[in-house]
Amino acid sequence: MSNLSDEINGMEEPLALPRKNGELQFEEPWEARAFGLAVALNSKGTYAWKAFSEGLATQIGQAKASDAGETHYYENWLKTLENLVIEQGLISADELEARAEAQAHHDNHDHDH
Repeated sequence: MSNLSDEINGMEEPLALPRKNGELQFEEPWEARAFGLAVALNSKGTYAWKAFSEGLATQIGQAKASDAGETHYYENWLKTLENLVIEQGLISADELEARAEAQAHHDNHDHDH
């Protein structure tokens, strides 16, 4: 059985994580947090990495097939993570929505005081 690092590094297109010069590439802080959360939950045994990668493949396929246009890689990553934590019963869809709204409000608040 391979370790998680090997599984992540072995992900092929279109599942492969964005990289630049071999290093993981994140354009926004939330992308790195979503990545870290997915890895941490897997490390704690919440779900198998195979379940995550299969969910990610499904999500990317659905995004490509939709008329909504191209979806950013980490948006697919985050949607996959959301689906898994709901499926695992860690949080309800309503609670996840409420927390996302609260975080968005916090992120949009002016912190220059």
